[in-house]
Amino acid sequence: MAEIPPSTPTADATVAQTRRVSAASLERSRGANSATIPFGFGPRLLPDRAMPERRRRKKTDPLYRPLHIYALDPAQASLDGRVAVVNVPWEPLQPGPTGRLFEVASVGPAGESLEKLNLDDTFLLLDRGVRPTTSDGRFHRQMTYAVCSSVYNAFFNALGRDLSWGFRHRPRLLLRPFAFEGKNAFYDPLSGEVQFGYFEVDYSQFSKDTVYTSLSHDIIAHELTHALLDGLRRNFTIPSNPDVLAFHEALGDLVAIFHHFSYPEIVRAAIRDSRGDLGVETILSRIAQQFGEGAGLGGALRTAIDFRDGVPTKKYGDVTEPHELGAVLVAAVFDSFTRVFRTKMDRFLRLATGGSGKLPEGQLSHDLLMLLADEASKLAAQFLSICIRAIDYCPPVDITFGEFLRAVITADRDLVPDDPWAYREAWLSAFRMRQIFPDDVRHMSEDAIEWRPPELAVMIEALNYAKLHFAGDPAHVVSDQEVKRQANALGDAICQRDRLHLFGLVAPNGRDIDPPQIESIRTSRRIGPDGQVTFDLVAEVTQVRRVSVEGRTFPFYGGATIIIGPDGEIRYVVGKSVSNEKRLERQATFIAADDRFWVLSGLVTTPSLQPFKILHGRER
Repeated sequence: MAEIPPSTPTADATVAQTRRVSAASLERSRGANSATIPFGFGPRLLPDRAMPERRRRKKTDPLYRPLHIYALDPAQASLDGRVAVVNVPWEPLQPGPTGRLFEVASVGPAGESLEKLNLDDTFLLLDRGVRPTTSDGRFHRQMTYAVCSSVYNAFFNALGRDLSWGFRHRPRLLLRPFAFEGKNAFYDPLSGEVQFGYFEVDYSQFSKDTVYTSLSHDIIAHELTHALLDGLRRNFTIPSNPDVLAFHEALGDLVAIFHHFSYPEIVRAAIRDSRGDLGVETILSRIAQQFGEGAGLGGALRTAIDFRDGVPTKKYGDVTEPHELGAVLVAAVFDSFTRVFRTKMDRFLRLATGGSGKLPEGQLSHDLLMLLADEASKLAAQFLSICIRAIDYCPPVDITFGEFLRAVITADRDLVPDDPWAYREAWLSAFRMRQIFPDDVRHMSEDAIEWRPPELAVMIEALNYAKLHFAGDPAHVVSDQEVKRQANALGDAICQRDRLHLFGLVAPNGRDIDPPQIESIRTSRRIGPDGQVTFDLVAEVTQVRRVSVEGRTFPFYGGATIIIGPDGEIRYVVGKSVSNEKRLERQATFIAADDRFWVLSGLVTTPSLQPFKILHGRER
């Protein structure tokens, strides 16, 4: 069996790192005419055993811990739902607070030690935690914990499993509400921290205020999404094309935006002000309003609305900076959301207007407002799940926006074959309008875009759900021994020489092409809108080819995401081969003009580059 090498903060960041080959696979592949090739285990295959295991719930445990938060940021008007109470899934907490997944640092702005926040204090339990205020450092810590727990729960519900962190040297993600003075916040994958900045704003000679990014719901959600995506797809930190880091930024913004809709007061305020038209800019579509104004941007940090005179202001290819390019993807996804919302809203408008569909002047009626707000909240939750579920259908390396669209369409058709409200048609239309097209697809239609099953049927009996060993719930992390067994079964099936082409793999040559690496194998439990439940296994396999261009050698990654059904049959293969010369040429051209690839691949050292900041162009 392969041994996982000890991990250090820099080891996981170095994509050129050579990993040991599985001894079992090596033995089976002896000889020039062997039917199989050797394969290895990636450094993150085994669960981080330092992460505390999920505690078995007792009958006397509450379901939720209600906590006060700012639903957007402190500058939002109170009548628009500035303050909300979020029901965080219950867990025992140590003072800090520190739970199974998160540890909140008790350090103040000047580096001073603060008294740890005890959310199990009787008075705080009765009062739903610390009351919202910018002046109480305890609330800053409560806010970061509550929003992170809520967002993590959205990922857990969408994927149907516990998520692991991308870092391996600490058991929990460290949240630092007063990390530094500066107009930024960022996730650091090397230290396993999310650091929140703060800065002073002079409104006039007599008026000053301090903006804390740890009190911005959007910034907290955005940065946590970076950490969660890093755990789901470790190679998405390597910018092999312009879309990779932009996808990180876009997903963070999408999670923050769709999470707005979980707060009823905010949704009702937005629909009231827009008269039901979510295609115009509202508090729901703006990201980090207070931060953007305080940073001198003249408004919100970003917005999901990109129309001017009915035409998108930017299309794919117009910009390359990750935040700006990511905003194009955010606008496309939110546009598809508003298209579906309009379709669903029409039936209520016809009922409310006697069939005309034309609203009279004045405020919406209370009943209509409540109906539309409820419909918008449900739809946003569905779109959030669609975006998160699609990650399991994305390639393990070198993601592009077009491939994300293919992942969305495939995952959605897989779970909801019938599409009476034309969700997928809305996605295709919004992406087409912004010229986001998948490579090597002739038609922007569902059947053309959907990922294909392998050319030959491959059944892996050892991965039949009846033969998997779970510790109670398939959603929870399984033992190291079971992960190794599953990985070896997968490797034996896909590393047969006559099957390599099916999975984007090539035989290693001992010089510039390494053996394939099984990076992960995880359960997936998805619940559809009609309550149907589907189970799969989702695996990542990668392979490295070292390429020299103009005297510089860089790792060229390939591999596949493999979706395995509960009966052990391989259902989908999302492959990217290291022998694809067209993709290699495109990557070589890109990285020749962008040093971020060399830095984030661990090939060049520069401590100043931090890719996962909420705002580009601003240093700490």
